[in-house]
Amino acid sequence: MIHPTSDVKSTNIGENTNIWQFCVVFPQAKIGSNCNICAQVLIENEVEIGNNVTIKSGVQIWDGITIEDDVFIGPNATFTNDLFPRSKNPDWKLSKTIIKKGASIGANATILAGITIGENALIGAGSVVTKDVPANTVWYGNPARFVREV
Repeated sequence: MIHPTSDVKSTNIGENTNIWQFCVVFPQAKIGSNCNICAQVLIENEVEIGNNVTIKSGVQIWDGITIEDDVFIGPNATFTNDLFPRSKNPDWKLSKTIIKKGASIGANATILAGITIGENALIGAGSVVTKDVPANTVWYGNPARFVREV
C-alpha cells in the first residue's frame, strides 16, 4: 500500500510494504517486504532496506545507508552520510552506514556517517552515535556509550 499523498518513484518495493502519507522514495531505492514506512520519510537512491523494517515518522535515509532485516528506526532519528559537509562541495565523499539485522534505534538518535550498528544492538533515544556499535549491546548518551549487553 502506497498512500496517494506520497511520491514513490522506486519499483523495487517488496510485497506487503506500507508507505504512508507524505513520503518521498527515490527511483533506485530498494525496500524489502513487510516494511512499515511511516509518514514524512525520505529515502534516497543509494539505499537498501531489508524485510520487516519499521521506519517511524520524520526520518531521512540518505544515499549510502543500508538497513538490514528486522530493524526498528524510531521517530526523527537522524542519519548522515558526509563527515565534512559543505554546501556545493564537488569533492565530498560518501560515507556508508550499515544498520545490522535486528538493531533498534530510538527516537531522535543521531547516527554519524560511516558507522556500523551491530546485530540486535539498541541505541537509546536522543543518543549521538560517533563510533561502531558491537552486536548485542545497548548504547545511549551524547556521545553514546556502552551500557550493557542485550
